[in-house]
Amino acid sequence: MKVFIHIAVTVILLSSCLQEAKVSDIVPGSRNSWHVQLDSLLPLLGHRNWILVVDKAFPLQSAPGIVYINTTLPLPEVAAYTIKKINASSHVKPIVYTDKELAYVPGAAAYRDSLQAILQGFTPQQLLHDSVFTKLDKASSLFKVVVLKTTTTVPYSSVFINLDCKYWNAQSEKKMREVMKSE
Repeated sequence: MKVFIHIAVTVILLSSCLQEAKVSDIVPGSRNSWHVQLDSLLPLLGHRNWILVVDKAFPLQSAPGIVYINTTLPLPEVAAYTIKKINASSHVKPIVYTDKELAYVPGAAAYRDSLQAILQGFTPQQLLHDSVFTKLDKASSLFKVVVLKTTTTVPYSSVFINLDCKYWNAQSEKKMREVMKSE
């Protein structure tokens, strides 16, 4: 009986060590750990969730629905990867917002050009920066908001992505609701 208990304890300890090794492969702050974190979260996100790719000075907020991931990379690189992954998903599409103030930041022309290239094919809606916080406050009380923090130090350079359903649109919803009313 003692031998059986020793074997059982050994198996349990070894299996927990193996599980720990898998978790430790994702080292916070490593150059690709944020990819792994975003890739694992994206299938769980749906319409009404948000993904923000933000500059270095974007504040750490205390709302319980907000998750922060430190990418340790420049914003254009993180935004390009994020948009690519969202576009490749089968369930969500991005509605892109940028800060209206970015157009007025002196010396930011090169950054604006790089952002325009990354967001090619999208028509970003421009919002005043403070209105973004109002939207996030409202959204994070019910839905998850993922914030990808970058090393970029250009003011008002953040990209805000509101996820929408890829396989259902407002027109389909409207038609369905009209049919429901007529019954």
